[in-house]
Amino acid sequence: MDTYTIARIIHVIAVVFWIGGVAMVTTVILPAVKKMVSEKERMDTFEKIEGRFAVQAKISTFLTGLSGFYMIYYIDGWEKFLYIQFWWLHAMVLVWIIFTLILFILEPYVFHKLFKKYAINNPEKTYKYIHRAHWFLLILSIITIIGAVAGSHGLYFI
Repeated sequence: MDTYTIARIIHVIAVVFWIGGVAMVTTVILPAVKKMVSEKERMDTFEKIEGRFAVQAKISTFLTGLSGFYMIYYIDGWEKFLYIQFWWLHAMVLVWIIFTLILFILEPYVFHKLFKKYAINNPEKTYKYIHRAHWFLLILSIITIIGAVAGSHGLYFI
């Protein structure tokens, strides 16, 4: 087994953990937390779950980025970024950048403080915004996965 194959295995498993976790948070955890009666319980539960998932997501996004860039380097595939039929490569990088910025910079230094402030003042609006943001990111990720799987097997939508 060569290093490219190992990188691809790591890449796929990391994406499964990362985006699978986003799907779980979006479709199961956020709706369940939203139904809790106590605002304090709602905020505490969300922060505990999201905090634990953030560790998994950080490791997964790091491994996804590392393995993805290694694979492009290994095959010297930089030129593919110049062609529209490889839009899914751009989408993968974009999704990775968005999540990396959120996980490593925005969430710990900006969103965490804003969440506490707004969740106390207007919990319904805060949870609605968080849920919509998660849905947007999940849909963007699913579109990217569809394009990447199809494109890596020679099916181009453009």
